[in-house]
Amino acid sequence: MDNGHYNSARGSLIVLEGLDRSGKTSQCSNLLSYLRGTGLSVEAWRFPDRSTSIGQLISAYLANESQLDDKAIHLLFSANRWEKRALMENKLKSGITIVVDRYSYSGVAFSVAKGLDMGWCMALEMGLIAPDLVIFLDIPPEKAAERGGYGTERYEQLEFQRKVAKHYHTLCDASWEVVDGSLPMEAIQKQLRDLSMHCVMKCQQGKPLMNLWSSKEDCPHCN
Repeated sequence: MDNGHYNSARGSLIVLEGLDRSGKTSQCSNLLSYLRGTGLSVEAWRFPDRSTSIGQLISAYLANESQLDDKAIHLLFSANRWEKRALMENKLKSGITIVVDRYSYSGVAFSVAKGLDMGWCMALEMGLIAPDLVIFLDIPPEKAAERGGYGTERYEQLEFQRKVAKHYHTLCDASWEVVDGSLPMEAIQKQLRDLSMHCVMKCQQGKPLMNLWSSKEDCPHCN
């Protein structure tokens, strides 16, 4: 990717990460409405994207309707992100901001929690578009488990979510914005709005579009 020749008014890639039932989906929806209200062109995306053929295989797996090897399902999750990469790049370059519910970090944290090698998982994601902003809704797994609907999908098990939380914190670096997911919804909304508007302004001022984990320095776990 030529990182130096993008429209200065390009859109921003904003990613929300967190455990199951951490409030990501609700906050993505609220943030989308707010950003649109400022006059920005914004879209909401979610991974896995269950509308594609690959996404449908993932959906069946998550609903416990099929069984797959752990490496096979990680490859499907990664492929689901790769099949949307070109469209994502085109939209960002055309000035559209994308708010994403889960991205590569989820893929790595969940797969490593199942015992897969972190370097192997991260290497599959290298070359995807790097987010301009990663917001991690940090919530104790026990608190997330108390929320409505918990346990309806394969990964919504407390012990497993504790492992996922541990690996999220391993992936978290200084570029992430960590927001307390236990705060009242309105307080979280304000933080997300402020962080997102700051990010949007930086991208409009010419921040280059980058690749995710584009070097071994960015991906210390990769071989």
